[in-house]
Amino acid sequence: MSLLKIHTFVVLMKKAIHKISAFLMALVVLMSTMSFTVSMHYCQGELVDTAIFQKAHDCGMEMSDESSMKMEGCCNDQEISIEGQDELKLPVADLNLDQQVFVAAFIHSCIELFQTTEKRKNSFFDYPPPFIVR
Repeated sequence: MSLLKIHTFVVLMKKAIHKISAFLMALVVLMSTMSFTVSMHYCQGELVDTAIFQKAHDCGMEMSDESSMKMEGCCNDQEISIEGQDELKLPVADLNLDQQVFVAAFIHSCIELFQTTEKRKNSFFDYPPPFIVR
């Protein structure tokens, strides 16, 4: 494999990794800001129905006043609410000087890590050297 082909492959891989990481970061932000509720319905201690974003269906046991006195606590509804994050920006003013220096150094090193330098493209890599004249 020639060096030009290897260089092209590396550049394409870097672009693909950048796109995948950008997509994953957007997914993390979406999932961290989204709020939802999980609703569960228990009947006689057993889980009957579970629902996300809506109320769980009941088991269909409609009890009269007399039977509800006999079977106290037959059905039970439970809801778990998961709240999303409201504020995404961390104010820079809340960071102390050491943390600000660390963030600046980290960002600079990440930019330098993924920055590619433009190399001269030699078209004679695939050709053999000329014969030596004696």
